[in-house]
Amino acid sequence: MNALDSIQRRDHLDSASAVAARIHAVPGLTEEVVRRISNEKEEPEWMLAIRLEALKAYRQRSLPNWPRQPDLSGLNLDAISYYVAPDARQSHTWDDVPEEIKDTFEKLGIPEAERTSLGGVGAQFDSEVVYHRLKEEIAAQGVIFEDLDVAVKEYPEIVRKHFSKCISPNDHTFISLHYAVWSGGTFIYVPRGVSVEIPLQAYFRMNTRAMGQFEHTLIVVEEGAKLHYIEGCSAPRYEASSLHAGGVEIFVGKGANVRYSSVENWSKNTYNLNTKRAIVEEEGTIEWVGGNLGSRATMLYPCSILKGRNARANHLSIAFAGEGQDQDTGAKVYHLAPGTTSMVQAKSISVGGGRTNYRGHLFIKKGAKGAKASVECDALLFDAASSTDTMPAIEVKERDAEVAHEARVGRISDENIFYLRSRGFTEKEAVEMIVNGFMERITKELPLEYAVELNKLIALEIEGSLG
Repeated sequence: MNALDSIQRRDHLDSASAVAARIHAVPGLTEEVVRRISNEKEEPEWMLAIRLEALKAYRQRSLPNWPRQPDLSGLNLDAISYYVAPDARQSHTWDDVPEEIKDTFEKLGIPEAERTSLGGVGAQFDSEVVYHRLKEEIAAQGVIFEDLDVAVKEYPEIVRKHFSKCISPNDHTFISLHYAVWSGGTFIYVPRGVSVEIPLQAYFRMNTRAMGQFEHTLIVVEEGAKLHYIEGCSAPRYEASSLHAGGVEIFVGKGANVRYSSVENWSKNTYNLNTKRAIVEEEGTIEWVGGNLGSRATMLYPCSILKGRNARANHLSIAFAGEGQDQDTGAKVYHLAPGTTSMVQAKSISVGGGRTNYRGHLFIKKGAKGAKASVECDALLFDAASSTDTMPAIEVKERDAEVAHEARVGRISDENIFYLRSRGFTEKEAVEMIVNGFMERITKELPLEYAVELNKLIALEIEGSLG
């Protein structure tokens, strides 16, 4: 066992995980379930209070009813199991992870990625983190990278100061549900002036039939610090519907820079109703880079609150919808201070009857002089059965501001296919070239292994749709 293993291994992890493994996947949500989750995790009273307040808010709310939103009628919330603990203790070496779970993550390439290109890795299986590790040289800089369940106990002052302060438990139905039953997730703290040059990554695998996964990511990057964090998500397909309702809170300090990259590839029985938000202080920068495919329905709109003067936000995303899928994605940006700038570039692909929709909200507060914002939406349609919509909401309260918005919809033209085929390419190769060119602006910003995987996954989906 090396020095890092000695420092990070906690006796309470063993006992907590052993107890959690006895919790069965019982459908339905009650106050007893919420209290039991908190009790099994041995949480402080303040965390239980947040859970119970969120449960109260959830019970008072109804499902969203927005214009042209995805159909949620197939989501039976009474049939969902809200906490499913794997029969495994958290480990700091892959050798200690149970074979069945380890095989799953091996197939996903997580251990290999850790060895070659990552500064730290966390892996969650259903409701619990089963593996966590941070490289010694990064830990030596004072960086904290932990399972959030552990961080609640080990770093209570930092967690309590920030947890639920970026996203309120009363914000909407599914975030209220999230706060009531959250489990696992990631906690990252980067001290002032520290630059984490190697990305940190967490991977979330939902592996149980008709379950809900509610991981919470809390990232605090202090003044002048830098971080690139990567999240990946997946699940096998079952006949029964599953729910993913995670929460991501990011605090970007003065002059700090945070890049959050994610590729979400849920199975087509999953409802992906995720909430992500960042608060950005003076001269700080948040970058969101994301790929969304899979899922029965997705409703995801990463949000940037530009609180400090000259704060910046960049949103880059690609959404893919195939047969029976509805990808309702977009971005929210709030300019609350002078000199703030934002850029949103959203791309989508619809094939085989799939539907995509850009749903965005851009707000410039009165007094945010010199604010600049640009929104660009590009959609690619494969056939007449597929559809796409653009639903931007733009509010500008300050006269001294610049705002640009454009949206384009295109079809894969027979002329382009014919031209490429005349140059010796097959129809399949021609389509892939056009799609890859359409996605390039986004994929080149993703880590290499994620960009390659995203291209492969979309190519397979398109191939299946084209026969």
